[in-house]
Amino acid sequence: MRTLEKVRGGWFLGEASFLKICHQNDTFLNDCIMESVVSLKPYLKNGIPGLGIPACEPFRLEEIEIDQTSGPIHIRARYNNVSIYGGTNFVPKSIRFDLEENIIHLNLYIPRLEMIANYIMDGRILMLPITGNGVAHGNFTDIDVIMALQLTRYCDERTGLIHQRVEDIYVDFDIGYATVYLDNLFDGDETLSAAMNLFLNDNWNMVIAEIKPKLEETIATLIMDFTNVIFSMFPEDVLLPP
Repeated sequence: MRTLEKVRGGWFLGEASFLKICHQNDTFLNDCIMESVVSLKPYLKNGIPGLGIPACEPFRLEEIEIDQTSGPIHIRARYNNVSIYGGTNFVPKSIRFDLEENIIHLNLYIPRLEMIANYIMDGRILMLPITGNGVAHGNFTDIDVIMALQLTRYCDERTGLIHQRVEDIYVDFDIGYATVYLDNLFDGDETLSAAMNLFLNDNWNMVIAEIKPKLEETIATLIMDFTNVIFSMFPEDVLLPP
């Protein structure tokens, strides 16, 4: 097995146990890419030290900000020390690489995500005030994700090798069901907190619909950054040789 080696200030990959190499002229290219994605799952879960990729289970974010000021929901919220569990249990349903347009189309299914974070929130939902500062818990099930990654080629000035990078990305998702719990709402007023949490869970689909664009934007940025780290390490003729 060949491992990562340094080449004129860059990196290249020979054979590696965590990556299934697919060829552009493979008749079953999409099936091969599907197998490659599946083979990466345990490495994403536990991390790949050789690539500087930390364990993604849980996936940790320093901060998520939501500033929703139109429609029936007006909320300014900040989530810190975010931990997301279950993301590496995704199931790829379909993958199609359009070589001519250099676009990757993916359809993924995630059985369940759990999120825990510290939150600060202020605003109103359907004219009902909401304010709080505490710990947020969220459970989301039966998640379908559709993505399209527009790639572009560039020459790494350090190595002279051709790499790909994600130039643009489209993300859309649907959640089958969600439950949320925000502690310490309304300065710890238990009656108001219980009423608001009940309202949020009874109307979770409306709440998700309103903040969905911001969530999709956040997810798109994370996926773009993560993918481009991988692409920056390996030239195209290593990841997808002719």
